[in-house]
Amino acid sequence: MAESTASASTPPRAWALAGLGAVVLVVAALLAAYARVHPGDGAALTTLGFSGMLQMKAWLATAALVFAVVQVLSALAMWGKLPGVDSSAAWVPGVHRWSGTVAFLLTLPVMFHCVWSLGFSDSSGRTLVHSVAGCLLYGVFAAKMLALRVSGLPRAVVPVLGAALVALVVLAWFTSALWFFGQADVVKI
Repeated sequence: MAESTASASTPPRAWALAGLGAVVLVVAALLAAYARVHPGDGAALTTLGFSGMLQMKAWLATAALVFAVVQVLSALAMWGKLPGVDSSAAWVPGVHRWSGTVAFLLTLPVMFHCVWSLGFSDSSGRTLVHSVAGCLLYGVFAAKMLALRVSGLPRAVVPVLGAALVALVVLAWFTSALWFFGQADVVKI
């Protein structure tokens, strides 16, 4: 009897996983397509008080990266993998949720200016990797948020999507903000 139950539940699980994969690809493709057909003129719509658009993007992306590290640490704590932190502590899920919210909000002006003002770029390997990573980042984010609400998924789906999300934040940061900070004449805030 258990065998028939397991085989009956496999197709919905497979469809749910396929659906999450489709969400990643559709969101990423839509962002890339829009950024490609609307390359922008490089003008900033706002700098949020920074000296320029690139400075704003680099510093906000760096702040988002810091919150992504908090995300990793709080996720490890929730899963009982962070030594010295009680995984049942009531504050851990709140820290995880709020650090993720702040990280996401910090990336919105960055992404908006990437897509609207700069467009999708394949002019160099660095910009191509950055453009693809940025688009995938929002696809993975959408899939992770959906996966939190879908029942019956394998236990590893959310942590794998979370790890992919952090990896994409790091990759996008390395191919943009770190590169930007390496330019001697543009580091001012």
